[in-house]
Amino acid sequence: MASKTVTVGSSVGLHARPASIIAEAAGEYDDDIFLTLVGSDDDEETDASSSLMIMALGAEHGNEVTVTSDNAEAVEKIAALIERDLDAE
Repeated sequence: MASKTVTVGSSVGLHARPASIIAEAAGEYDDDIFLTLVGSDDDEETDASSSLMIMALGAEHGNEVTVTSDNAEAVEKIAALIERDLDAE
């Protein structure tokens, strides 16, 4: 399983707009893709194809998120999106 830990780049965190962009990209893959908020109390994996679940992570700008999947290409694509300031685009 591939994984990568990245820092949230969106200026106000993973709220509705960034979450929907990430979920849409994750939905392009047949493989499961999971996000985990580093340092959270439960370390629970969240389905990256669900914008509601992504928002429920509560990831703010500067937080670290780990992306995990059996598909290394998917991990890289989703990690790159999380690192970008999707609000500025």
